[in-house]
Amino acid sequence: MALKDAAMPQLRNPGPSWGYRFIRLCDATLPEALFRPLRQGGTWTAVLLMQRQRGCSRDYLRVVLGREPGPRDLFRHFLSVCEALVLRLRVAGGLQHRCVHGPGSSDMETWLASNRPALLGTFHIGNSDLTGFMLAGQAHKRVHLVRLRVGNSHDTDALASRFGDLLRFVWVNDPSEMLFALKEAGSSGDAVALQCDRADHSTRCEPFEFLGAPRAFPFTIYHLALIFHRPVILSFGVPSGPAESTVYASPAFEPLSGEGRAEALARCRIHFQSFLRVVEAHLRVHPYDWLNFLPL
Repeated sequence: MALKDAAMPQLRNPGPSWGYRFIRLCDATLPEALFRPLRQGGTWTAVLLMQRQRGCSRDYLRVVLGREPGPRDLFRHFLSVCEALVLRLRVAGGLQHRCVHGPGSSDMETWLASNRPALLGTFHIGNSDLTGFMLAGQAHKRVHLVRLRVGNSHDTDALASRFGDLLRFVWVNDPSEMLFALKEAGSSGDAVALQCDRADHSTRCEPFEFLGAPRAFPFTIYHLALIFHRPVILSFGVPSGPAESTVYASPAFEPLSGEGRAEALARCRIHFQSFLRVVEAHLRVHPYDWLNFLPL
C-alpha cells in the first residue's frame, strides 16, 4: 500500500501552501475595509497566473452569458471562489452562519425532521460547501461527506474539527476504492453527501442536458439509492444575507419496492435532469456562483 500511495499524484488546491493560514491571519488582524481590497488584489493575481482555470472560466462564462466574457467577468468569477473560501474559514473559526430553505425545498425540511438516512447530492455552487456543515451544526444530523483528499485542505480540516463526531469524511482519492467506501458509509444509517457535478467524485457518469449541450455528470448516487433503498435529495446553497445562506433542494427521489431496475433508473434520470434545470436557471441569473473551474 505504501508503494501504491507513493505512486499516486499528490492532489492539492491551487495556491501557495501557506495561503489559507495567511487568509485567516489577515481576517483576524485587518479591518474589512483593508482586507477586502487585499482579497480583490489577490484575485486579480490569480486571474493573471492561473492559466488553466482562466481558460475554463472563460469557456463557461461564454456559454452562460451568451457573449465573450471580458476581464471583469473573469475577475468576478474568481472572486466568488475567494469569497466562498473566506466564509468557510470564518465559519470554521466560529462565525455563526445559518441556512434557510428556499421555495420548493419541503422534502428537505421533512427529511430533516425525521430520523431517516438519506443520500444528499450537492453542487459546487455559491455556499453549497456549507450545506453539510449546516446539517451537522444546525440540524445536528450525522453526515458522511464524500471528498477527494488534497494536501492543503485547511478549510475542510478546520470545519471538521469544529463539528466533531457529527461530521465524518469518506476519502475517495483512489477510484478503485470509491464504491467500496461509499457502500461502507451508506450502510451506517447516517446521511451521505456526494458532489454531483465533478467526474472525479464518481465511478459512474451519464450525459444530461446542461447549458445547451449534453454534458457528463456523476450518477453513482442513484445506484447507491437503489442498492440501499434510500431517498436522494439534491441541493445547492447560495448567499442570501448577512450570516445566512438559502438552500434550494429537490423533491426526494424514492426507490420503490418491486420496481424493475430499468424503470427505476429512468426515474432517476428524470429526477436529476429536473434539478439540473433548476441549477441552470439559477446560473443564468447568477453566473458567477458556479465554482467549477474545469472543462464543461
